[in-house]
Amino acid sequence: MTVTFRTDVSTHKIKDYLLSRVDTDSPVEVEKVGRYLKHIEIYRRMERTIKKEGVSITVKNGSQTYVKSHPLLTEMNKVNTSIMNIERTFNFIDNDETNNKTYTANDLI
Repeated sequence: MTVTFRTDVSTHKIKDYLLSRVDTDSPVEVEKVGRYLKHIEIYRRMERTIKKEGVSITVKNGSQTYVKSHPLLTEMNKVNTSIMNIERTFNFIDNDETNNKTYTANDLI
């Protein structure tokens, strides 16, 4: 049985999710959410372009003709790296009450 995962989640859902998990009083965290969403939009635009144009392009240089990978593939990797880097910097608020325990020195024994 093959399970298909949806990767076309709307940016509105992503925004709502992230803003519910970060401190919205922090302008830095809100800015990170905005940058994250812009990077996702850029990535998706490049993805659509590659889908339309194909993953390889034909380059003509004088009498030479050769096929190479689409230049946006490299750019997509760069944007994806930026997305992952932003994800690592989010300071998520822990909404789970059970994880807010106070520990003492006796817990180390």
